[in-house]
Amino acid sequence: MSETIQFKIEGMDCGSCVKQIEAAVGAVAGVETVKVSLAENNATVSFDPTKTSKAAVIEVVEDEGFDVPA
Repeated sequence: MSETIQFKIEGMDCGSCVKQIEAAVGAVAGVETVKVSLAENNATVSFDPTKTSKAAVIEVVEDEGFDVPA
């Protein structure tokens, strides 16, 4: 059963940022869907909790150079 999370992302300023985050998060094992909204500065991610975690997904976003406020 998949788990869906939504979180804010700071530091995005263009469509390339959206594509960069979607590609990086989409490459994480267990991630099923990724939708990043530039207008709302957030991401919605569905994943298999037996293969990855919210913390791992957020770490990937931060590794790409964006901030995820706590």
